[in-house]
Order: sequence, then structure tokens, then C-alpha cells
Amino acid sequence: MSLPNEMIVEVAYALPDEQLIIPIKVQDGITAEEAIIASGIMAKFPDIDLSINKVGVFGKLTKLDTKLRHLDRVEIYRALIADPKEVRKQRAADGRVMKKGGGDLAV
Repeated sequence: MSLPNEMIVEVAYALPDEQLIIPIKVQDGITAEEAIIASGIMAKFPDIDLSINKVGVFGKLTKLDTKLRHLDRVEIYRALIADPKEVRKQRAADGRVMKKGGGDLAV
């Protein structure tokens, strides 16, 4: 049973082939950064760098000093491997060199 000034939050991080969500019991008023540190997730994933990785709560970007609420999930985001705009530009460029009619669909 938790005390009145305690709450449960989760800290989440995912790689392409692995994800980890760690529920932790913390003091009311804890920040996102404090929860990340308290979870120990940075020991399991040493590539996490809070000066580089963005963080969010339930998919919305937030700052490290944001105070958390009971049952919040802090998510640590990885850097994108490729810029989505560049990927779309490349796909569009590849599409222009396709055969007339947009492909090899047999009728």
C-alpha cells in the first residue's frame, strides 16, 4: 500500500528489437528526469543521454523538469535514424523513375 505522498510512474525506452517499461514508486512531485534516474533504465541502456534524447509523457514531448502525476509514463525517445522528410523525398524521386503507369501491375 502506498503512502499519501507516494505515487507510481513508469519509465519506458524502446529499441527496434527490445522495449522496457519500468514501474517505480516515487515521491509526489518528482520530475521526469528524477524518475528516469530512479528507474535505473540508464544502466541497462547506456546509449541514453538526457542531454540529447528527448522525453515525453504519453507521447507528448515534455521537459526534464516537468513534475509527474500518479500513473504517468515517461518515454525516452531515440534519435531518428533517417529524416522522415528526406525519406519521403527519396521515395518520390524513386517513383519518378518508375515505368509509366506507376508500376508492374499486370492487368
